Amino acid sequence: MVLSTQISRLSDGLPLAQSVDDSSTEAALSEYKQQAKLLLRRITPTSAPTCTIDSGPSYSLHYLISPPPNAAGNLNTTSVVFLTIAQRSYPRKLAFAYLDELAKEFVMNYGSQIGQRNLRPYAFVGFDTFMQRTKRLYADSRTATTALEEKQANAAAAGSVGGEGSAQAGGTKDHLGRLNEDLQDVTRIMTKNMEDLLWRGDSLDQMSSMSSSLRDESLKYRKAARQINIDAMIRKYAPIGAIAFLFIFIIWIRFF
Repeated sequence: MVLSTQISRLSDGLPLAQSVDDSSTEAALSEYKQQAKLLLRRITPTSAPTCTIDSGPSYSLHYLISPPPNAAGNLNTTSVVFLTIAQRSYPRKLAFAYLDELAKEFVMNYGSQIGQRNLRPYAFVGFDTFMQRTKRLYADSRTATTALEEKQANAAAAGSVGGEGSAQAGGTKDHLGRLNEDLQDVTRIMTKNMEDLLWRGDSLDQMSSMSSSLRDESLKYRKAARQINIDAMIRKYAPIGAIAFLFIFIIWIRFF
């Protein structure tokens, strides 16, 4: 089942809303919530619009970008990342159906406000009411699967026309078509491993740290080189200056 949900703005990672979880869920998922926050900060317009990240043997993180950036990765200022933590055994199809439900409702209610620059963190905490209600609908995977299939069947039946025989044939064809679409949807969802993401992130952080260290060392080297040049000039010209000063001093004493 889906356990916890976080919503953030894609452009800057600003948290917009999150589910209010009970104490037991909060304690069990504290580590995974930290991973989710880290992941939300690293998602960019060029990231996969839908992705599943396996984190350990028990849980998976699923995220959906809505509306997704275009093929060139150009940023849509109203794009939002919907992320949920679910049991690893929970069907991915249902997890993304849940996220899709949230995305449609969220955009319908807050779409005009998402791109505001002065938006405060967790500005839409009231959305938790809808998240909790939708979470209960998707709590049982069998019930949710049945409801989703009925919803798809009703949508297909609404557009079907013709006689009884053609309707039966069309129904079978539509059912096979839906199965094929479901398979394609599942294969289009990218799957990654949290350890790989964290390792790559650590490597990037280390490279950034090394780059900063090299810049600092370069500045220190420049300062040291400048000081060495100054010291060399002093050693070279100090005796001449001392002699000149002594000569001027003697002349001044003798004639003045």
